[in-house]
Amino acid sequence: MTYDFTPLFRSAIGFDRLARMAGNAANAQAVPSYPPYNIEKTGDTDYALTMALAGFGPENVEVTLEDNTLVIRGSVPENCKNRDWLHRGIATRAFERRFALAEHIEIERADLMNGMLSISVKHLVPEVAKPRRIAIGTGTVSSGQNITSPTAEPSSQAA
Repeated sequence: MTYDFTPLFRSAIGFDRLARMAGNAANAQAVPSYPPYNIEKTGDTDYALTMALAGFGPENVEVTLEDNTLVIRGSVPENCKNRDWLHRGIATRAFERRFALAEHIEIERADLMNGMLSISVKHLVPEVAKPRRIAIGTGTVSSGQNITSPTAEPSSQAA
């Protein structure tokens, strides 16, 4: 199934990456359910990703940031391979999970404690992206001339 984002592009600028991500999500195959995880909004610009990794130690897990994608990989712990299991209800199979990140997302830290991987994420809004007032100048435009730069205060010149 494909989506036509042409109406969006008529009134929005710079959303081509978002449209591409939406198209990729629609075309993606079934998302694996292992390992289970939570994504929580912990503040205005703060998020927490928590992943249940019972049986994994820090040496078995790799967290990387690759081109606005958070990638979490886990390998099977060595002490689980050569055992004679009577029942194995705790999965420790290898995995890879990917999370698409928005622009200006920073990974603050990752901790693995008591079988839970916790990743702190922060959305940093750069000054240039914050709302700002645009001053309106009083200059005129004629053919071949540049617009005079706006001033913060009204001009005190008499006409």
